[in-house]
Amino acid sequence: MPTGGPAPKPVSAIADPRQAPLVGVDGHLPAVPMAAQTPQALRQRFSLPPSWSPEVVLEKRFSDRQPTDAAVLVPIVLRSEPTVLLTERTAHLSTHSGQVAFPGGKRDPEDASAEATALREAHEEVGLASGDVEVLGTLPIYTTGTAFLITPVVALVDPAARLAPNPYEVADVFEVPLAFLLNPAHHERHAMVWNGVPREWFAIPYQDGDRQRYIWGATAGMLRNLYRFLSA
Repeated sequence: MPTGGPAPKPVSAIADPRQAPLVGVDGHLPAVPMAAQTPQALRQRFSLPPSWSPEVVLEKRFSDRQPTDAAVLVPIVLRSEPTVLLTERTAHLSTHSGQVAFPGGKRDPEDASAEATALREAHEEVGLASGDVEVLGTLPIYTTGTAFLITPVVALVDPAARLAPNPYEVADVFEVPLAFLLNPAHHERHAMVWNGVPREWFAIPYQDGDRQRYIWGATAGMLRNLYRFLSA
């Protein structure tokens, strides 16, 4: 065993990912300008996308699950200062329980597209009606360590939309300012050894009143890719 410091702690012994070692924070990278976060600018960016490369699209595999197509809605709520709507998954779910997530899930056979999956799941999970949603486009597929092939579907949402969260799947619904998420000074990079395999992920902690919302893993990775797309 190499010397010079304690051995990395197996992730199975850590209940809270916030305990994982912090590798760095990307405050040296520029934030996406506010002018690029307006509805008009977002529509234009997706209609005429630049040449760009996503930063993270594949997590190291740690499941024997067969690959499964899925989609999430990345809902940008059109408030005076746009926000992103996120959920906290209930603790009893079989995958990613208790984590912060976008509304979304597995693609059903009758879903005509990833957009259809994202809209259906958003309606089932939080009661968001498709009539209150304007789909802008998609980001590259993000493959999780649990073998979900997730298509992020980015959309604008009417701030007057009424929500009705499904209590079986959703413990809480909240919003985070888009500008906060698109500022890499808030993007943490963590690394540790998980079952003998080195793993890394992004995290975006957000202080919501007296409660900290800890956005990490796939959700933070997809937000990082949205940052790269909008800053390209």
